[in-house]
Amino acid sequence: MIKVLANDGISQSGIDTLEAAGFEVITQKVAQEQLANVINEKGINVLLVRSATTARKDLIDACPNLKLIGRGGVGMDNIDVNYAKSKGLEVINTPAASSESVAELVFAHLFNLVRFVYDSNRLMPLEGDTKFKDLKKAYAKGSELKGKKLGIIGFGRIGQEVAKRAIGLGMEVIANDKFIKDAEIELTFFDGQKTTFNLKTTTFEEVLKNSDFLTLHIPKTSDKAVIGKEEFEMMKDGVGIVNAARGGVIDEDALLEALNSAKVSAAGLDVFDNEPTPKIKLLMQPNVSLTPHIGAATNEAQNRIGVELADKIISYFN
Repeated sequence: MIKVLANDGISQSGIDTLEAAGFEVITQKVAQEQLANVINEKGINVLLVRSATTARKDLIDACPNLKLIGRGGVGMDNIDVNYAKSKGLEVINTPAASSESVAELVFAHLFNLVRFVYDSNRLMPLEGDTKFKDLKKAYAKGSELKGKKLGIIGFGRIGQEVAKRAIGLGMEVIANDKFIKDAEIELTFFDGQKTTFNLKTTTFEEVLKNSDFLTLHIPKTSDKAVIGKEEFEMMKDGVGIVNAARGGVIDEDALLEALNSAKVSAAGLDVFDNEPTPKIKLLMQPNVSLTPHIGAATNEAQNRIGVELADKIISYFN
């Protein structure tokens, strides 16, 4: 029997699919430093991780029984993918399963930014009963997303899901992607009606210069940030920015400088450069909407992730 260790958890639907196909699924969390020992002692063939567990060269070398490593989610920067493949291991992820959930979180942050909800949620419990009128005045200059330009850096699955929601709100979408020149964005409505928009991507510089709001949906491919001091200087004054992609794609020191100078009016961050201990200056920054890397953390996404992982594992071993 093939044994699967889901070290960062897997949905019940994923467990049921694997067990119905004859796999043994173990969901007990194992500490990183004990992982190799447990994999070898229990004869684990498949290791499933999310963002908490890493699968580096030392683990791969220490576990000759491993045949497959799976990442529940998109980014695989916690796995030495090329090394694993060079050793004959299959490496899989679930790029489609969480796209809608991440896209919705982007708009949770965008609505937060334009109506100061991030700040109101902090101050209303402290001062709402004594300074209600002052707070009302402080938040009187909100803005609508309708009619604004949303720049999307990275126009893959998640970027296109973001575009769908932006179009639905009446925003103008401008996008950049190194590999995608144009995309058909299909909006499906509750009654089965559909409409399609064809969007052509443009240059990175054009997106930076012309966007009222920016959202990033790209992997971290090097130590150099994609958005740094030079890129912030190219943006409109008062731009809003959201990062629900990967920590490190935005230079956090440059972001803090841009926030303090009002070059960036506000930012929404779901990911951080130094997880799980982000910079305290960033966490204390007043004009930032914060979530702790929860882009894919919906029941719906986790069910899709579990089933997609299970289907790929079953297909590989059959």
